[in-house]
Amino acid sequence: MTPTRPARRFLSKVPEVTVFFWIATVLTSADFPSSTLGLGLTRTTVVVAALLFVALSVQFWHRGYSPVRYWLVAVLISIFARLLTDNLGVSPGAATATCAVLLAGALAAWYAAERTLSIHTIDTSRREAFYWLTILFAFALGTAVSDLAAAALGLGSAMTATLFAIVIGGIWATHRLTEAGAIAAFWAACVLTRPLGAALGDLLPRPLGTVAISLALLVVIVFLGVSRRDQPSLDAATARAGSAW
Repeated sequence: MTPTRPARRFLSKVPEVTVFFWIATVLTSADFPSSTLGLGLTRTTVVVAALLFVALSVQFWHRGYSPVRYWLVAVLISIFARLLTDNLGVSPGAATATCAVLLAGALAAWYAAERTLSIHTIDTSRREAFYWLTILFAFALGTAVSDLAAAALGLGSAMTATLFAIVIGGIWATHRLTEAGAIAAFWAACVLTRPLGAALGDLLPRPLGTVAISLALLVVIVFLGVSRRDQPSLDAATARAGSAW
């Protein structure tokens, strides 16, 4: 369907949820130690927060979805989520509980304001703000879960990656078979990509692992930019425009 001209303003600013979305999300999840910048935890947090603010400003300013803009914000939010949990300065269990409350609060506020939690209609600044805030807390919760699992289970990286891959696969299979709980399945998977990505990153020694994952993410972003496999649905945008005009 060819969209009418007004429909273009209704295009979602986030990608379609495809296998490429999940591959890229996992690749953003490799741990980023504060010592990387040689500034310590507090100063690194400030620097990353400043970079994230700039990236989000550019993302909000432009209309429509761009793989480069979107995944740059996602990477910076992933890094900031790790720094956020580190700055809590509490046990992995307490951090997990705190981040779970924050995630639940973000989802509740989003629904109260928009009466929807759809990730396919991120076409206003307010919805986009709720989306990125929820992504931040989902990544932070996933980071805390990763730390908790490492402390409680004491499994190696390979076993940890296998465990969380199986859990994510179970979530996907349940959703596909029952066709229920799409929103819950999406956010649960977002949370669990963090420990999966961190475990995969730990399978290779640093800095080799970080470099390899960064290059893999770059390849995925370039592929998506060229192939346009994850572009938001024009049909959905047209339907929303038709109801508003």
